[in-house]
Amino acid sequence: MRILLIGYGTMNKIVARLASEAGHEIAGVISSGETDYPAFTNIDEANADVAIDFSNPERIQPLIEKDFQTPLVVATTGKKEEIVSALKERAAQAPVFFSANMSYGVHVLNKLLREALSQLSDYDLELVERHHNKKVDAPSGTLVKLLDTALDMRDGSYPVYDRSSVSNPRSKDEIGVSAIRGGTIVGEHEAIFAGLDEVIELKHIAQSKDIFANGALVAAENLVNKENGFYDYNNIF
Repeated sequence: MRILLIGYGTMNKIVARLASEAGHEIAGVISSGETDYPAFTNIDEANADVAIDFSNPERIQPLIEKDFQTPLVVATTGKKEEIVSALKERAAQAPVFFSANMSYGVHVLNKLLREALSQLSDYDLELVERHHNKKVDAPSGTLVKLLDTALDMRDGSYPVYDRSSVSNPRSKDEIGVSAIRGGTIVGEHEAIFAGLDEVIELKHIAQSKDIFANGALVAAENLVNKENGFYDYNNIF
């Protein structure tokens, strides 16, 4: 595949390395910084087979507001609703894929969470994520996805982001949301079900950023053979 990289930070540098090792070609980069690859300003300009975005909302949003036909994998977190809405508008013209977390294991975690929610309706739920001290958005896009699943499954529930501002006992409808930032933690996401005298935990630990880059490449390899439409981990395979 000829791959256009949108953004050239840590993640797309890993994508470039893994793509080259797999025999793919980097067609170029859309980035404000200098790279060893050709520079482009719009998605179709590179004549790539697929574009992979690991950038930020400020970079990807203007690109997807314009027409394009190149298959596009978007892994940017932040402003999820706006980005997904724009991608769905473009889905009539190109196959597009979005995931707030490119790890397939996180997709499985979300499915396990949905199943647990259906069976543990009386348990208190706390969602916790941990990331490195350079991560900007909090809570992470992945935790927002897990929270969306929980809110969808539990009618009347609502998130509590800062328990220090709550002076009342915990309501059964609360879903606690916590974000931890420190060191070089790659990424951890945890759902804690606390019941009477027992606790059940579902947890995903990312031990290397390579898993996200590999996830984007696998999604790209599948997307190039798809018809125009909006795809995620629920329908890409």
